[in-house]
Amino acid sequence: MSSSITVIVAATLTNGIGKNGNLPWRLPKEMKYFQHVTTNAPEGSINAVIMGRNTWESIPERFRPLPNRLNLIVTRNEQYLDDFRGAADHKMTPKPSVHASLKDAILHVLTAPLASSSDIPDIHRTFIIGGAAMYREALGLTDALPNPNADDPSTPSTGNNATRQKPLADRILLTRILSPAFEDCDVRMPEFRDEEEEEWTKASREDLVKWVGQNVPENPQEENKMKPGEVVKYEFEMWTRRQ
Repeated sequence: MSSSITVIVAATLTNGIGKNGNLPWRLPKEMKYFQHVTTNAPEGSINAVIMGRNTWESIPERFRPLPNRLNLIVTRNEQYLDDFRGAADHKMTPKPSVHASLKDAILHVLTAPLASSSDIPDIHRTFIIGGAAMYREALGLTDALPNPNADDPSTPSTGNNATRQKPLADRILLTRILSPAFEDCDVRMPEFRDEEEEEWTKASREDLVKWVGQNVPENPQEENKMKPGEVVKYEFEMWTRRQ
């Protein structure tokens, strides 16, 4: 698998992503897009989804762990899932795991399939799915992580094999909520665009379609009448980071 990670998020024009611990909108078609993108993987492999504890708890209990994905929860409470009884129904939905930091979760994704005793399939792609703290940290991480192929995974690479300091998060799949404004959002993702540095570039629709592996509507979508006469408009975007 690639050591890069992808941020996937739905956000308003002012980067609002949540209200009172939940999504401010209900968009079934957008959720199907999320499901496809985060589950689409070659036969014999799966994708990993990394999230904070609040994001995990915001998922209805009957839907967690998210099926056909490796679920990783980041929380300081390392005994958080000790009593978890939601056994995976088959190998393509491994039991979720808890990690004290985002870096630990990423290292688990890199090393778990290599372990001889592991029942985790090969990992194809790794997604950060929330919340705001996870997005902020993910966008700041570099690939200066311990080398999973070294004899001691806790020891960073050195010498000629030293890891180049480049960002780990090199792609953002953004569902941009165009209207309404949802000005009452109380959680926002960090602004990733910097006009001066031009670090991020909006990909073409053709590149987005190729990467996600399915057709993506070109025009803004409309669904979910929040109030009589009110419709949520949004569009699918992909942003890539200059390396």
